[in-house]
Amino acid sequence: MLTKQNIFLIGPMGSGKTAVGKHLARALKLTFHDTDAEIETRTGVDIPFIFEKEGEAGFRRREKQVIADLTACQNMVLATGGGAVLDAENRIYLAGRGFVVYLRASVDHQMRRTGRTESRPLLQSGNPRETLERLFSVRDPLYREVADLVIDADGGNARALAQEIGRHLDATPA
Repeated sequence: MLTKQNIFLIGPMGSGKTAVGKHLARALKLTFHDTDAEIETRTGVDIPFIFEKEGEAGFRRREKQVIADLTACQNMVLATGGGAVLDAENRIYLAGRGFVVYLRASVDHQMRRTGRTESRPLLQSGNPRETLERLFSVRDPLYREVADLVIDADGGNARALAQEIGRHLDATPA
């Protein structure tokens, strides 16, 4: 059985971290948090606005503070932003303060999930497929570095993926 009291979901945009996290938290009777939603609550504005006014660097500073704060809590499921693993300190917090699940999603899957949205600042300029491929090549090794479990997110809906994670948690030795 799971000994760490937190479950952190990492992975690229469009992998389903928020949807899976909500199902998983409900099933395990844990609190659910989403880093992007927390940033929006704290600032009173949406993520695209933060990117517009402060750039990615400003957003990452805010994200780092939220991850430091939330990973210090207990008994929760946390869905992180796709780029949270870029910061070494975030990786330390995630790996050290909870059980980390990497929801791995192919670029094709990400394209299907993110193709019709204005809420993904990193996809608003240039070729979205090329951007996703570039992000994946940089981030995949970082996701793997901190992951306790890697789940293929391409093949299932959020409920099924949450159930799969739950089965792995039940099989994790204490």
